[in-house]
Amino acid sequence: MALYLIGDVQGCDAALGRLLDDIAFSPSRDRLVLLGDLVNRGPQSLAVLRRLTALGDAAACLLGNHDLHLLALSQGARAPHRGDTVGDILAAPKRAALLDWLRHRPLALRQHGVLMVHAGVLPQWSAQQTLRLAAEVQTTLRGADWAVFLHQMYGNQPDQWHDGLQGAARLRVIVNALTRLRFCSADGRMEFDTRDRAADGAPPGYLPWFDVPGRRTAGDVVAFGHWSTLGWLERPDLISLDTGCVWGGYLSAVRLGAGPRERELIQVRCEQARRPAAAA
Repeated sequence: MALYLIGDVQGCDAALGRLLDDIAFSPSRDRLVLLGDLVNRGPQSLAVLRRLTALGDAAACLLGNHDLHLLALSQGARAPHRGDTVGDILAAPKRAALLDWLRHRPLALRQHGVLMVHAGVLPQWSAQQTLRLAAEVQTTLRGADWAVFLHQMYGNQPDQWHDGLQGAARLRVIVNALTRLRFCSADGRMEFDTRDRAADGAPPGYLPWFDVPGRRTAGDVVAFGHWSTLGWLERPDLISLDTGCVWGGYLSAVRLGAGPRERELIQVRCEQARRPAAAA
């Protein structure tokens, strides 16, 4: 069995299909983990969800910020953005089943010795704590009051984790870290105004989350997407897999070998070319 990690698809189903062909993916033999942002911006969001739901247990999919945005749109908790391309999902005859499947996806996984998230991990969180906190949000999204939570989910405050946080504020910090984080301060204060810079473009007082000295996941391998201007980055403790497919870049997969540091990169060029200024 081969395990493949795949970066942000964002509605580019044609590229996803070509990537799966290139790796000769077999759902009876292989497994996929998609690192979030399955939908939006690209032209075929509905086709992506149909493909992934049909794969069943062969494909594990994390929730990204665009996936949560779709759920929020469906419940009137968020206004549409000009660049949204999820109308086909919202108008689909099986909309309810697709949205129900989506809200049951996790926000973090640990497989094959790799911690997997969509965006980032706060420096004071260990891998185990990250999984526990992700599970708190997952339980809420899978519960009866999931739509209520979506109305409370958005906002940049609190911008720092404290163990004593409770209720919507606690869940909001967890969601923001796991699905939106790029830069934070040494003490874990998150910064969300900077969206289109590479890792060396951190605003004063901030660092890429993975470069914060003493972060508790430094001894773990962390795989993530979300940061198209960062692109492909491989270090012993990091795998960054958002290579800007929807912006005319690549859709990337990494095949994990016998250990988490045995890796093979596979990429396909995406025909989709949107303006990077619209990236999120």
